[in-house]
Amino acid sequence: MFQNKTLHRPSSNRPSSNRQSYDTKRPPEKEMVFGLRAVIEAIDAGKVLDKVLLRRDMNSSIGRELQTKLEGTATPIQRVPVEKLNQYTDKNHQGVIAFLSPIEFYPIENLVQSLYDEGKTPLLMVLDGITDVRNFGAIARTCVCAGVHALVIANRSGVAINGDAIKTSAGALYSLPICKVDNMQNTLQYLRESGLQVVAATEHTDRLYTDCDFTQPTAIVMGSEDRGIYPLNLDQCTDKVKLPMTDTIESLNVSVAAGVFIYEAIRQRS
Repeated sequence: MFQNKTLHRPSSNRPSSNRQSYDTKRPPEKEMVFGLRAVIEAIDAGKVLDKVLLRRDMNSSIGRELQTKLEGTATPIQRVPVEKLNQYTDKNHQGVIAFLSPIEFYPIENLVQSLYDEGKTPLLMVLDGITDVRNFGAIARTCVCAGVHALVIANRSGVAINGDAIKTSAGALYSLPICKVDNMQNTLQYLRESGLQVVAATEHTDRLYTDCDFTQPTAIVMGSEDRGIYPLNLDQCTDKVKLPMTDTIESLNVSVAAGVFIYEAIRQRS
């Protein structure tokens, strides 16, 4: 499990206060759009937004116009104190910052159907709650190298797709279809109903990963290192398998474990 490093608050001439501080890593300004009218124009222009931060007490008429437009998209919205917004930029953000996604996202229903139409046996990697950009980038790179058809992540609880994610994937995210879904439980149910076996990587089983038949249409589900797969999502899985482990270490790094599962699937299919 990776530990988040605490950043020192930059010195400023602002008066001190007892308000909560927010430690953030500022992305390049080219990855952000801030200002109410600018974000509205970005939505109207069809820009893909990874997420939007809105000032918690936003209540102006143009603020309501923006919120109405966002309701028509799948973009996650976080309502935050103004201090959080100030950590990302010193410019006049007017209570809103939108983060641009460098890639397009694929609807999961269209992607699965197109794979079947092309005569392919779907192999998908589903990430449940993985937020570390280094693990995400490493998994994406393995998916591309092995020929996994798509990567599925949660809209609100998954990793941010930004410049850091592109860099850690060595550019793999540009060539790997990514599906962002609003409800992981419904998505896993849809995959089952579409003929895929949904295989959970979990230690809560006696069945080894080599006992699974990966030649079938398959979605492999990986959970985060600290808590694994959410219980309600685990209930949606059709099979549960694990890697053999000694008693010394409880689990592998999630990107390493994902690589083992992926290449076992490729070995069986070849």
